[in-house]
Amino acid sequence: MAKALLGHVGGPDPLVVADLARLRRRVRDLEQEVVRLRATNEALAALVAEDVMLEPEGRLLTLGEPALT
Repeated sequence: MAKALLGHVGGPDPLVVADLARLRRRVRDLEQEVVRLRATNEALAALVAEDVMLEPEGRLLTLGEPALT
């Protein structure tokens, strides 16, 4: 009966279909962003583990022993 009704009213609403496609694209984009951020976080964690940091200009800055106060 539901198939008959769906066929009778013309199928899914084009606005709903378009919105669903937009949301799927957004989810895919966000998933890709999560993958990118995780990779960046892992790279930064590895640098911190090696006591190496990047200066704002992108040069490597080696962290020495902390200063005594």
